[in-house]
Amino acid sequence: MDSSTNSLDDVSADSSTEFPDRTSMMEVRLQAQEDEITLLKSSLADALRRIRLHDQLLPLLKQQLIAVNPGAARVLNQVCCSDSCTSSRKLSSSSAVDGIRHPATSQLSDSIVTNANGHIGGSVSVKPRLRPATTDRSTQTEPTLPGQVTEQDRVPLPRRVQSLQLEDALPPGEPVVEGVRAKLHRVPGLEEEDEEQEEDEGEGGEQEKELSWMSSVEEPIQPTTIRSLQTEDFQDGSCSPEEPGSGLTSVRTSDQSLSSRSGPLSPIQEGEKKPLVRRNSEKLGNPERQRKRLDKKAASSANLLTRSPSLENRAKELVAGAGSPGSRRGTYGQGQSIKMFIRGRPITMYIPSNIQNYEDLKMEPPSERLELDWVYGYRGRDCRANLYFLPTGEAVYFIACVVVLYHINNRTQRHYRKHTDCVRCLTLHPDKVRVASGQTAGVDKDGKPLQPCVHIWDSTTLVTLQQIGLGTFQRGVGSVAFSFADSGAFLCVIDDSNEHMLSVWDCNKGTKHAEVKSTNEAVFAVEFNPSDSTNIITCGKSHVYFWTLSTGQFTKKQGIFGKYKKPKFIQCFVFSLTGDVLTGDSEGNILTWGKSAADVKTLGKGAKETFQIMRQTRAHEGSVFTLCTLQGGALLSGGGKDRKIIRWSADLAPERECEIPEKYGAVRTIADVDGEELLVGTTRNAILRGTFSDGFVAIVQGHVDEMWGLATHTSQNIFLTCGHDRQVCLWNTEEHKLDWCITLEEYGLCAGFCPNGSVVSVGLSTGRWMVLDLVTREVVSESTDGNEQLSVMRYSPDGSFLAVGSHDNFIYIYNVTENGRRYTRFGKCNGHSSFITHLDWSKDGKYIMSNSGDYEILYWDIASGCKLLRNRFESKDREWASYTCVLGFHVMGVWLEGSDGTDINALCRSHSERMVAVADDFCKVHLFQYPCPKPKAPSHKYDGHGSHVTNVCFTHSDSHLLSMGGKDTCILQWRVMGSGVGDSRERLASASSTSTSSPEPATS
Repeated sequence: MDSSTNSLDDVSADSSTEFPDRTSMMEVRLQAQEDEITLLKSSLADALRRIRLHDQLLPLLKQQLIAVNPGAARVLNQVCCSDSCTSSRKLSSSSAVDGIRHPATSQLSDSIVTNANGHIGGSVSVKPRLRPATTDRSTQTEPTLPGQVTEQDRVPLPRRVQSLQLEDALPPGEPVVEGVRAKLHRVPGLEEEDEEQEEDEGEGGEQEKELSWMSSVEEPIQPTTIRSLQTEDFQDGSCSPEEPGSGLTSVRTSDQSLSSRSGPLSPIQEGEKKPLVRRNSEKLGNPERQRKRLDKKAASSANLLTRSPSLENRAKELVAGAGSPGSRRGTYGQGQSIKMFIRGRPITMYIPSNIQNYEDLKMEPPSERLELDWVYGYRGRDCRANLYFLPTGEAVYFIACVVVLYHINNRTQRHYRKHTDCVRCLTLHPDKVRVASGQTAGVDKDGKPLQPCVHIWDSTTLVTLQQIGLGTFQRGVGSVAFSFADSGAFLCVIDDSNEHMLSVWDCNKGTKHAEVKSTNEAVFAVEFNPSDSTNIITCGKSHVYFWTLSTGQFTKKQGIFGKYKKPKFIQCFVFSLTGDVLTGDSEGNILTWGKSAADVKTLGKGAKETFQIMRQTRAHEGSVFTLCTLQGGALLSGGGKDRKIIRWSADLAPERECEIPEKYGAVRTIADVDGEELLVGTTRNAILRGTFSDGFVAIVQGHVDEMWGLATHTSQNIFLTCGHDRQVCLWNTEEHKLDWCITLEEYGLCAGFCPNGSVVSVGLSTGRWMVLDLVTREVVSESTDGNEQLSVMRYSPDGSFLAVGSHDNFIYIYNVTENGRRYTRFGKCNGHSSFITHLDWSKDGKYIMSNSGDYEILYWDIASGCKLLRNRFESKDREWASYTCVLGFHVMGVWLEGSDGTDINALCRSHSERMVAVADDFCKVHLFQYPCPKPKAPSHKYDGHGSHVTNVCFTHSDSHLLSMGGKDTCILQWRVMGSGVGDSRERLASASSTSTSSPEPATS
C-alpha cells in the first residue's frame, strides 16, 4: 500500500470516534481523490489552451508589424531563423500539473505591437492573460503560472536582436516619446524567487540586460495606455476588449517605475505603484547557478497542488470537519488566506493585514442582546376566530409564533412566545384570563419534525400553565375550545391529521379524556354547548356534526339539510340564548338548527331525534365568515364578498349594517369590546376598531404575502418593506404604525434609501425599478434593467451612485444627481456566473463587493469603469460602508455546520461595526459579534418567526433591529439591549492575543 493510503488509514484510526464506519472513510477518501483528479484535469486544460492561443497570435502580430513598417520584415526573418531551430514545444509532466507553458523563442516577434492608432507605441511583452483562481463547482484551481524556458530550450539570438530598440521598427523620421523608449523588459514573476532575486542583484547588475522570459502571478496589474489586442479570449465576460488589464499585452519600462500614464483608458489598479523587479532572469554565464535555479523550479512544479490541500491533507480535513456532504468546512491556508467549503465548492478568503495570527482568534457572542419590542401584522388571511378582547383592555391575536396582547388605548404590546412554530388557533377561557393557543407542526434545521401542541397560559403573567397533547396531534392543531358549563374544566381539540381527530382534555391534569375520528373533510370550528359540556359541535366542508360524549365514548349525529340546498362550506356557528345553533355558510345564509322527531318514513323504524334546519335567513352576498353574539341576544355577522358587518336582533331581524373599506379585505372575525365598539379582523391581515356610527379605522396592519424587501432610513426612525402582495409600506419604529402604503403593478423584492433621505428606490420582479418621494409618494424616476427580477438596490455612501443587482447576473451602476431624482447609466459589472444576491459599497464609494447564487465573491472598481478586480487579495483590507454580503472573511463564522449555501438569506452589520444580525432559513434571527471570521462562532439566537427569515436590518442609530419573515408575513422589531466598549477593528486586533474561551450560543 502506498504512503497516501497508509496516511489515510492512520487518519481513519485516529478519528474512529467520528467515522466508526469504514465505508464512510472510504467515501471520504474517494471524494478527495476525485477532487485531485479534477484539479489536474483543469490545470492541463489551461496549459493546452494557452499554447493554442499563443500559436494563433503569432501570425496576427507579424502581419500587423509588417503592415506598419515593411522594413521590420528583415528583423522578423532573423527571428524566424531562430524559430526554425526550436519549432516544437515541449510540455513536461510538471507543467501539466502546474499549468506552466514553455513558450518558444518566437515570443520575440510578439514583443512589438501597434497601439490603437496603428503606430508603434512602445516595446511591449506579450504574455498569456493570467487566469485567476476559480471556485467553480466542479474544479478548484489556484492562479496558474506561465513558466520559463530552460537553458536547453533557449536559442542564442543575434546581438542586434537582443538589443532590439523601438526605433528599429519605426518609419524613418517618426519621433519617439521620451519616457516610453525601452528595451524588451522583464515583469514581476513567481513569488518563490524573491531570495533568488536579491542574490542575483548583489552579484552583478550587468547580467540584467540579458533577454528574459516572462512569468506572472496574481499581482496588481500596472496601468497602461495601449489597447489590448481583441482576441477570442475576451469571452470570459469579465472586461470588455478595450479595457486595460483584459488583454494579452501591456506596456512597461525597465529603466524606471511608471509614475503616471496618459491615454484613453483609466488604470485598473490605483494607489502605490510598485517598481518593476526582474525575478526570472536567465543568467547564461553561470551554469552552476542555472542548475540550482532549474532544481528549484522543478521543486516548485507541484506549486498548484501545494497551495491547495494535498490528497492526504484533504482527507484529514474531511475527517476533522465531520459534517454532512454539503457541510461548510473552513481550512486555514499556509499563507494569508482561508478556504471555506459550501456544497463542496471552495471559497477562498484573504485574511486582513491587521490579523497577525488567525488561529489565536477567539470568538465570543456579542455583549448586546435583542428584546422583542413590537410585532407588525396579524394572521387573518387563513385563520378564523383568532381575535378576542380581554378585560384588561387588550386585544389578543397571533401572527407567526407570537401571540400578541395589544392594549388598544395605551398602544402597547406584550408577547407570549413559548410556541416553537406558527400559531394556528386561539380561544379564551370563560374566566377571561386563561388563553389556549395551538400551533402547527414544524421541522428543525435538521429536518426532524417538531411536535404540535396546545399551550394553556395566563394572560396576566404570560406563564404557561399546561402543555396539552405533545406527541399526540398530527401536523398541527386546527381548532380549540373551552367548555363553559363546568367553568372551563375541559378543552376540545381538533388536529390537522387526515381524520381530523377530535379529543377532549382535562385542563388541570393535562390528560386526555376521550378521542374519536371526526371526518376526512376540512374542519373549521369546534365548540362546547354552553349549557352542556357533553355536547360538542363541529362544522366544516359540507357538514355539521353534533357530538355527544358519554363515559369516554363519542356518538355523532349529522345535521340534515333536507329541502335546503347543501352549502359547500359551513364557515362558522354560534349558540343563541334559546339554545339553538346558528351557522353561517358559503351561500351567504344563516341557518337555524334545532332538534326534531325523526322522520320514520325516511330513516326507518327506531330512528331517534335528528338535527334539522328550522329556518334559513339570507344575510350576505358571498360567504358568512363569522358570527358573534352580543349581550342581550343580538347577533353580528361578517360577510366575505360584500365586506359588510350586520347587526341582527334576537329573532334575526337586521338592525344596522356598515361596510369596511375594500383595501382591508373581507371580514374574518369580530370581537365585542363594550356592546357598541367592535374589533374586526380582516382577510388582508388588518385589525379595525370602530362602531357602526363612526366607522372603522385600522389599528393593526401588515403584508398579506411573502416579503423580501427591507430598508431602513439613513437618519429617521422609519423603514420600508415590499413583497409579493405588491404593496410598498413605510413604517414608523417609534410610533409603531404604518405611515403610508401604496400598491404597485408588480411585486417588489428589494429597496434602498438614498443617503439624503428624501427618496427610496424599489426593485421589482420584472427588472423594472422606481424611485419614490417619501413625502408625496410619487414616482420621481424609473428604469428597467433586463427582464429578470432585481435582488439588490444599494446607494454609494455619498449618494452619487446607485447599484442595481439583478438575476440576469449583472450589476447596473447609475449616476445619481438632483438629490436622487435623476439617474443616468454609468456602467455595468459583468463577470458573475449566477444571479446577484448581495452587494456592498466601500467607504470611499469607489469599489463594490458582491455575492452571487453560486457562492462567488467578486470585487469591482467602479470609479475606473466597473472593472472586475481579478486580484482579490488587494481587497482584503478595504473598508466597507455596509456589510450585507453573506460570504466574506469577516462573516464566515455565521455559517452553521451543515449549511448548504442557501441557509442564510440575509445579514446586516450594525453601524457601530460591533455586531452582525443574520436571517436564516430556520425561522431564527442570530446576533453575532462582528467580525466573526472563524467557523462555529457563538451567537445569540431568537425565535418568533414562523417561516424563513428573509431579511434583517438595523435602524440608523442601531437602537433597533428589524426582521421580516417570508410566508408568515410578520415584521418583528427588536430592541438592542446593552453595549460594549471599542469598535470592531480594536476587537479584531486584540482577539488574536486573547485566550478567552468561547461560550455556547445563548438562546433567547
